Amino acid sequence: MAIQDDAVEVRSQGWRTLAALHGLIEGELERALQSSVELSVVEYTVLDALSRQQGWHMRMQQLARASALSPSATTRLVNRLENRHLLTRILCDDDRRGIYTELTAAGVALLDQARPISDATLERVLAEAQLLPELAPLVQALPRLSAVG
Repeated sequence: MAIQDDAVEVRSQGWRTLAALHGLIEGELERALQSSVELSVVEYTVLDALSRQQGWHMRMQQLARASALSPSATTRLVNRLENRHLLTRILCDDDRRGIYTELTAAGVALLDQARPISDATLERVLAEAQLLPELAPLVQALPRLSAVG
């Protein structure tokens, strides 16, 4: 019989709690964004990340990190968003191998529609999660975490 390691159990429980809150938020955001503006959570994340950049463009590698996707999944996602005319790719002037992605006017307009839906859904889900004893401590910690960054 192995000796129980309390530190490992605490970390494991913390990870399970974080995963549960993430799953709850992601599922609700997915439903709200799909039903109202026909965007997935990851599509919204990409449009939002691009909107927060100086000049509204990012290199593909930066976009992959911001969306937590692999390079190939990022390329497929960018292809879909480009086909919907929500973003465009442009070559980097100083490095012809570099490719930037940039929001189009249609992308900005759709993001403007989606952001209040995302914000309201997130606020609602966090308020509901706050009422669950297993998730409440993590929800309460979120403001402190965002203040660090």
